[in-house]
Amino acid sequence: MAKIRVGRVSEQIKKELSQIIQTELKDPRIGFITITGVETTNDLSQSRVYLSVLGTDEQKEETLVALEKGSGFLRSELGKRMKLRHTPELQFKFDNSIEYGSRIESILEEISREDDKQ
Repeated sequence: MAKIRVGRVSEQIKKELSQIIQTELKDPRIGFITITGVETTNDLSQSRVYLSVLGTDEQKEETLVALEKGSGFLRSELGKRMKLRHTPELQFKFDNSIEYGSRIESILEEISREDDKQ
């Protein structure tokens, strides 16, 4: 039963954070960002937020710094919207699976082109 609740809370955090970052967080360092997933501990004390950011490595780092700087604001907004007794502490991590997938895709295309030449 607790796992179902944690899953629902994680999904809600993902939805709300996406909305807050897009509409209310006014930091120019934050680029084009997609929240790909949220993992919340069973006691709801911490949430690991996985994100994908378009741009150079420098832009990605700046986005991460800006999100960490704004995490207090994000937590308070999340608390207002979700009405949880305790809002989880937010930890931001990069999700490299999208980059990894596009790298694999480009390698497969390259192999396909080489096969066509032969």
